[in-house]
Amino acid sequence: MLSKIRSLGLTGIAGYEVTAECFLSSGLPGFDIVGLPDAAVKEARERVRAAVKNCGMKFPVSRITVNLAPADRKKEGTVYDLPMFLGILSASGQINPIPEEYAFFGELSLSGELRPVRGALPMAIAAGKAGIKKLYIPTENASEAAFAPGIEVCPVKSAAELLECLAGELDIKPAQPPEILHDTISSFDFADVKGQETVKRALEVAAAGGHNILLVGPPGAGKSMLAKRLPGILPDMTAEEIISSTEIHSVAGMTGHDNPIVNVRPFRSPHHTVSPAAMTGGTGNPKPGEISLAHNGVLFLDELPEFHKDTLEALRQPLEDGEITVSRARYTVTFPSRFMLVCAMNPCKCGWYGQPGKICTCTERSVKNYQSRISGPLLDRIDMIIEVPALNFEELSSRTDAEPSAEIKKRVNSARGIQRRRFGESSTECNAQMGPKELKEYCPLDRAGRDIMELAYSKMGLTARSYDRILRVARTIADLAGEEKISPSHLAEAIQYRTYDFQNS
Repeated sequence: MLSKIRSLGLTGIAGYEVTAECFLSSGLPGFDIVGLPDAAVKEARERVRAAVKNCGMKFPVSRITVNLAPADRKKEGTVYDLPMFLGILSASGQINPIPEEYAFFGELSLSGELRPVRGALPMAIAAGKAGIKKLYIPTENASEAAFAPGIEVCPVKSAAELLECLAGELDIKPAQPPEILHDTISSFDFADVKGQETVKRALEVAAAGGHNILLVGPPGAGKSMLAKRLPGILPDMTAEEIISSTEIHSVAGMTGHDNPIVNVRPFRSPHHTVSPAAMTGGTGNPKPGEISLAHNGVLFLDELPEFHKDTLEALRQPLEDGEITVSRARYTVTFPSRFMLVCAMNPCKCGWYGQPGKICTCTERSVKNYQSRISGPLLDRIDMIIEVPALNFEELSSRTDAEPSAEIKKRVNSARGIQRRRFGESSTECNAQMGPKELKEYCPLDRAGRDIMELAYSKMGLTARSYDRILRVARTIADLAGEEKISPSHLAEAIQYRTYDFQNS
C-alpha cells in the first residue's frame, strides 16, 4: 500500500513543503529512504522502528520504501521522523488515512517521545502558504511556530498522544502565540558611563538612524562599555522585524520553549579570530553567520584591526545590500543581514598614539601599518567615526548622575517613528537605508547647506558614498530635533562625525 504524509523542510532560512511517500511491497524485509537524505535522515530508520514498537503498534515485516519529495532537494536533519512514522502506520493499515490538510514534523526518541527541531517558525510559515490547515509538531516548538499566520499549530508530546488525537480519542488544542513584550530592562545602562557626552550623543544619532559607527580611542576610554549599552537605546522592534529575526535564530537553533521569539534587538560580538565563513554563513551546511544573526540588531567588532582582512572585506557587500548570498557547488542561499555595524579600535598597537601625557612606543611606520589594516572601502561604508578620549580625573571622580538609557531611548523611538511615517509602506525602514531617490526627496539643501557640503567635499576628499552618508546622518539629526528640513547646524554636526584623521590622530 501507498500513503502520503505532508511535511516541511528548510533551505537556508526558508521553509518548503515535503511529502513523505511510503510504499509497502512484498519481498525481503527492508527499510530504504530515498530523496537525497543526509545521514541524520537515514538514521531515522532505527528511531522510527523503535518508536513504532514502543507505541504498541506493529512494525510491518515488508519491504518499506520512503521517498521524500521533491527528490532533487537535499533533505537534512531529524524533522522527517514523525511523517515517516505516520506514513508506515497508514500504509500498513494500522491507522486511518491522514487528512490532506494536515502536516507533521518532529524528531522521535526511541520511546516515541517528540523532541524539538530547528527552524519551526519558517517551516510553519511555509505550511500556511501551502494551504495546510493543521500542523502537528513537538510541544517545545509550538509557541514559536504559533506566530505563523493562517494555520493551527497543535503541540504534541509523544507519538502515542498523536495517534490518540488522530483516532478521535483526544483533543489537542492549538497553541497560542505568547504576548510580545518589549524588554526595557537592561543590565547595561548609559547612566553608568561617566563623561563621554559627545560619544553618547553620537551613539544616540546612530541608534536613531541605524547608522554604522566606529569608536577610536586609547585603552580604558570606555569604547566597549559604550558599545554594550547601545542595545538599551535602540528602538523597539516591529512585528515584521520580530518574525524575521526569529526565523534566523530558529534555524540556528537559538530559540526554544523558554525563548520562542526574538523580541530584543540582537547584539552579536564575535571574537576577532572568527573566520569569513562563520561571519557570513554557509560552509558545507547552509547556516546563517554572525552578520545574519545580527539582522535587525547590532554587530559589534571590538579590536577591529585584529580581525582577519578577508573577514572584514566580506562585510562590504552585505553592508550595502542588507543581505548575503552564499554560493557553493551544491546550493545557493541568501540570508538577510541588515545590521548596525559598531566597531572599536585603538589608534595604534600600544593604544597611546596622540594621547596627551602618554608615551606611545610605536613607530610612525607601525602606526600607519596598524591603521591601514582597515581598508578605505570599508571605512567609506561607516557613517560616523568618533574619537573616544581618555577620561580626566574630574570626570572619573564625578558623582553626578548621567542620563539613563530609558530617556535616550524615548528620543530614539520618536525619531524612528518620524522615519516610519516618512517611508510608509516602502522597504526602507530607517534613514541609513535611504537610496538616491529618497535622498533627493527627503534631504534637500538650501543655499547655505550646499555651500557647507561643497567646502567639506573639497577639503575632506569625500567620495560620492561618504557624501550620501553625511546627508543621511544630517537627516537623522534633524529628526531627533523634530525639524522637517536639514539646517546648516545639522549638516555641521554630521560632518563633524567624519573628521577623524587616522594619520594625525
